[in-house]
Amino acid sequence: MHASSPLTSTPPQELRTDALACLLEPDPATKVAMVAAMAEAQLALDAQAPLAPTGPVPGRPERPELVPPRLVGRRSMITPEGRAMLVHALAHIEFNAMNLALDALWRFPDLPFDYYTDWLRVAKEEATHFAMLQAHLQVLGHTYGDFPGHDSLWEMVDKTRGDVLARMALVPRTLEARGLDAIPPLRAKLAQAGDMAAAAILDIILRDEVGHVEIGNRWYGYLCDQRGLELRATYAELALRYEAPTLRGPFNLEARRRAGFSELELSDLPA
Repeated sequence: MHASSPLTSTPPQELRTDALACLLEPDPATKVAMVAAMAEAQLALDAQAPLAPTGPVPGRPERPELVPPRLVGRRSMITPEGRAMLVHALAHIEFNAMNLALDALWRFPDLPFDYYTDWLRVAKEEATHFAMLQAHLQVLGHTYGDFPGHDSLWEMVDKTRGDVLARMALVPRTLEARGLDAIPPLRAKLAQAGDMAAAAILDIILRDEVGHVEIGNRWYGYLCDQRGLELRATYAELALRYEAPTLRGPFNLEARRRAGFSELELSDLPA
């Protein structure tokens, strides 16, 4: 752990301030420990505090190398290295998801108390997911950073930094909701390859991600109500304006229902 990290050098402060400190930390293990400490600290909240980053957002290690998605590499389940590449890709997603939860925590002021506690819960769970995947990656003879990764998730986080409505619409309920669709077939591939430990981790991630998408849905609905906007039409407009990726099936409709999507919203998904 870095001696200079906020976890070791300063006492707990305030929730949004600490979330920003966690976000700026580049070392993954230190970041995970800081998030866990923040989640346990029962910090006070100042929803109006003016905050500004003092370093690159997000803080991240020198590796993995970030490349376009098409250059990340093929992941054959036949070989241990292929399985390690898949677990690494999942760990990279969870590392970015931890950062996006921290960013949602600090960046947007003047929201209800429950908004911040919801995203604190997400940050803690994403940190746990990353730690589990990193530990399993080490069992497979690798570590986070050994393979390249892409930055698609964070690119949308950055695009929506100016509007919490767009953030809720296009990150948790769009990009993270894609995970609800993608996890079951990935879990099946890992189980078929005999990696039951990785499959069990994906069971935990899917369970938790339903809750994360539900949080995004709930706050998107709240913000639409606050602004007098129609939910589905507003989503379509935001997806077009911010160039959200086109959704492709098959869709995990049961998980999406549990995450708070209405039947009308599910009917909007492409056939």
